[in-house]
Amino acid sequence: MMSTVLLDGETLSLSAIGEIAMGRAEVGLHPAARERVSKARALVDRIAAGDVATYGINTGFGNLAEVRIDKKDLAQLQRNLIVSHAAGVGEPLPLPEARALLLLRCNVLAKGYSGIRPSTLDLAMAMLNRGVVPVVPDRGSVGASGDLAPLAHLALVLIGEGEAFFQGERLPARTALAKAKLEPVVLEAKEGLTLVNGTQAMCAVGVPTLLKAERWAELFDVAGAMTVEAMLGSHKPFTEGIHRVRPHAGQQRCAAHLRSLLQDSAIVESHKNCAKVQDPYSLRCMPQVHGAARDGMAFTRGVLEVEVNSGTDNPLVFADTQDIVSGGNFHGQPVSLALDVLAMTLTQLMAISERRIEQMVNPSLSGLPAFLSKNPGLNSGFMIAQVTAAALVAESRILSHPASVDSIPTSAGREDHVSMGMTAALKARSVCEHAKQCLAIELLVAAQALDFRAGLKGGRGVAAAHQLIRAHVPTWDDDRELHLDIKKVAVLIESGELAQTVRQACQEGAS
Repeated sequence: MMSTVLLDGETLSLSAIGEIAMGRAEVGLHPAARERVSKARALVDRIAAGDVATYGINTGFGNLAEVRIDKKDLAQLQRNLIVSHAAGVGEPLPLPEARALLLLRCNVLAKGYSGIRPSTLDLAMAMLNRGVVPVVPDRGSVGASGDLAPLAHLALVLIGEGEAFFQGERLPARTALAKAKLEPVVLEAKEGLTLVNGTQAMCAVGVPTLLKAERWAELFDVAGAMTVEAMLGSHKPFTEGIHRVRPHAGQQRCAAHLRSLLQDSAIVESHKNCAKVQDPYSLRCMPQVHGAARDGMAFTRGVLEVEVNSGTDNPLVFADTQDIVSGGNFHGQPVSLALDVLAMTLTQLMAISERRIEQMVNPSLSGLPAFLSKNPGLNSGFMIAQVTAAALVAESRILSHPASVDSIPTSAGREDHVSMGMTAALKARSVCEHAKQCLAIELLVAAQALDFRAGLKGGRGVAAAHQLIRAHVPTWDDDRELHLDIKKVAVLIESGELAQTVRQACQEGAS
């Protein structure tokens, strides 16, 4: 039976977002949240019935905020806002991201500072639970008054316009709603603005990207540990005392993980008296580099955990004090900066990984056959694997140029500083995909290099990873289509099977 997450606008976790985005949990509205929503709506209704000009209720929007709207036109005002702001272009958000977008907007509305009608919020939650997923183009937001265009495309579906996915089909919104036995709504005062103000699109892309990145970070340690063993590297740089005297949290965590992965290694015992004094930085400095990436991801997580439970509307409705106040909580700068950092952390993990790949395929560095081919010359082996990794790193470095430092004024200068938060999110998503492919390449190359250490067993985590990869991808004896092997390892990464297998092996070693 599917679990239900009660939305209250305060306690939604990133892990719950991931589960709901993948369709593995449903949502409901917490009773206390319903009461807050109702009280805020009552205040909006009172203002709408009066004569005091209040932004978003009886005025125009953006640079047209001083234009007063007649009471008889308030419903038309809300519809006009939605259809005019639905100006997105590009590819539709993948279904998990679009579901996350709908979820995050529902959670913000549940805080009770938006002024939405409870019935409109109920429709949005029912869409999520019944699989009506808005078609939301991924380009068109500068992250200023929030993600206006993406959220407008989401709002279109609530009024029976635009498009939605339902049971694998892309349909007109009204048709998708009907198939799910739902009816569109006619928006009333402030509801249109309530649905489009906020940072939910950048968060809907950013949260799944972060969750993947955190998983990849763990596996970059695994790949690095395999490379250390394949290169007959030293375990001493991971000694606890070294990292105790420079106690960055990520560095200490990475070093401890590497020690766990390398425990009970027979390979390290085979060369403990070798003449080599120090390893290259790409091996020796993994705790420092991988650790800094972990710290960067922790910063991103902290920002997103706050943002997904924040009130990002404008104006905000404070029922307790009977105030409706304009502000700037829709500005995406905190999220934009955090997602730029996320892209940079992944790029750094890729950059050091590519250098480890080079260490293994270059015979002058590894002491192994050229490009790890058993018959170099006739076979090219993993020559182009390193080239592909280099290409991925190069592109990711370009994508890591921060979007958060950019700004193009919009809305006739009223929105004169914007965050480019959605741009940061989309760039981070691309870098995350590149990181998975680069990670798959290092795992493949390290597995091949370990094959040349036949008869010697690596550390517990290393041996488990090597064995699992070999269960899906055979040793490279003669040249074949390398991209097929990369895809197989990428599946092991994406599915979580590799991480789980390695964790279990390390836990058994610790018990």
